[in-house]
This record gives sequence, C-alpha cells and structure tokens, in this order.
Amino acid sequence: EVQLVESGGGLVQAGESLRLSCAASGFIFKDYAISWFRQAPGKERERVSCISTGDGSTYYTDSVKGRFTISSDNAKKTVILQMNSLNPEDTAVYYCAAGIDYGLGRCYDYEYNHWGQGTQVTVSS
Repeated sequence: EVQLVESGGGLVQAGESLRLSCAASGFIFKDYAISWFRQAPGKERERVSCISTGDGSTYYTDSVKGRFTISSDNAKKTVILQMNSLNPEDTAVYYCAAGIDYGLGRCYDYEYNHWGQGTQVTVSS
C-alpha cells in the first residue's frame, strides 16, 4: 500500500523558515516523482515544487523560486521541502503527492495519484 506522511508544518512569523518532510512507503521510490502542493482557504490547489527522485530534476512555481528548496533522500524514501523567507501568502495546507516518473524530466507534467494527509503551515505577519 502506498503511503505518504507529511510532517514539519507549524506556525511561524514572516521571514522565518520551516522544513517539511514527506516520508514514502509501499512503492519503488526512484520510479516516482514527488510533488508538494498547497491549498489556502478559498483558493485552488497549486503545485509548489516537485522532484524526480530518479534523476533529481526539479521544478518550482515562480512565487517560491529562490526561497524554497526541494530535495530527496532516496535511501530514506523521504522528500524535503525547505522553506525560507516565509510570508503570509505561503499560509496553506501543504500536501505531498506521488506519481509515476516517465523519465521526461518534467515532474510537473505527471499525474499524481497518491496523496498524503497534509500539514498546516501558518505564517503570521
């Protein structure tokens, strides 16, 4: 059974940092891409970042470029989202999701079928 478990959310002040973790089990990790999505109240879900665990290629949405860094530890089957210089617009529930990696180097193009339960990130001004 595929399982994804997020951790690391919390309440921080603007300018501070958080480190989100996504622990995966139940599938061959290197054959999948992992995305971080977020959804704020009243807003559509958006992809924040993704990584192909096989070749390490990454993607970031424009609003987080230069502030967030995604990385994977394939031995631990864990993907980390390091979030620096947080601002109130980053407040949302953050979800990690897994999808089959077709080796195209475009993790943002894949279908993500497996989801974690989400972790709340709140940034106060």
